[in-house]
Amino acid sequence: MLPQLSASQATAAPCESVADWWQRHRAIAREHTDPIHQAIVGGFVADRVGWAFASGYQAALRAVFPDAPTNRICALCVTETDGNSPKAIKSTLRKSGDGWLLNGAKRWTTLGPDGALFFVAARDEAASGERAVIRVARVDSNAAGLKIENMPPAKFVPEVPHAQLHFKDVAVASLLPGDGYDEYVKPFRTVEDIHVQAAVLAYLMREGQRLSWPQDWLERLSALLAALGKLSDMPASHAETHVALAGALAFGSGLIGETEAFWEKAGADPAAERWKRDRELLKVAGGIRAQRTKRAWEKLRQVG
Repeated sequence: MLPQLSASQATAAPCESVADWWQRHRAIAREHTDPIHQAIVGGFVADRVGWAFASGYQAALRAVFPDAPTNRICALCVTETDGNSPKAIKSTLRKSGDGWLLNGAKRWTTLGPDGALFFVAARDEAASGERAVIRVARVDSNAAGLKIENMPPAKFVPEVPHAQLHFKDVAVASLLPGDGYDEYVKPFRTVEDIHVQAAVLAYLMREGQRLSWPQDWLERLSALLAALGKLSDMPASHAETHVALAGALAFGSGLIGETEAFWEKAGADPAAERWKRDRELLKVAGGIRAQRTKRAWEKLRQVG
């Protein structure tokens, strides 16, 4: 993968819309079946962080939901008004005949306005106990009772749209097997971190080649991309994976910090201006990552 990237043209073709990006990403996915490769190549050919993120996000979804169709934009819908923990999830699933009825709402659904298939986390109303039982339902964007409402553009990567979803007695034919939170939502956070980080770093690799950034920096970045590729093969729920990922993210943060001086030399280059706007993306959910790493070390020390 890395030699192929290094041999590629360092100038990315402009991409002005979700439709343009999706056409390009689908072509990449047809050529590269491994999600981490889709993320890296998608990031490398992106002309901005937003499209790198979008490719990393879609690749992460395919890693967690391997049966997701390759010809449809998908999204995992978890966050609600009070957050995304099991207690914060108020959307419900109620058994109805041979199927289920979904009610509730979701916020900040990535690519939601253009989404074709949604994986929706909701409470199983029939389950009893202190802890909410979360299931994941597959919902088509054209399902009766589903309303998709555009949200205002975010301050960073505004090219990537988000939506609020409203469900009113939406008929769901089937649910994914197993505990929706432990088997899908929690692993996805880890998988998404790996794939989005890889995509954004691949984007920086191309920019670094285009702008002639130091060779030793590109070498260290290549090593980190290789490490993220290995991490993508490790179990997303294991403490060892979380500790190694924390180290990789810290190393990546250092490399990204070094680029500030490189971007300054680029002056009024449009990519430099977009980077200043979009770099905040990498800080999102930093507190959650810190807690994940803390719990991982606690588990490892208990084993020891």
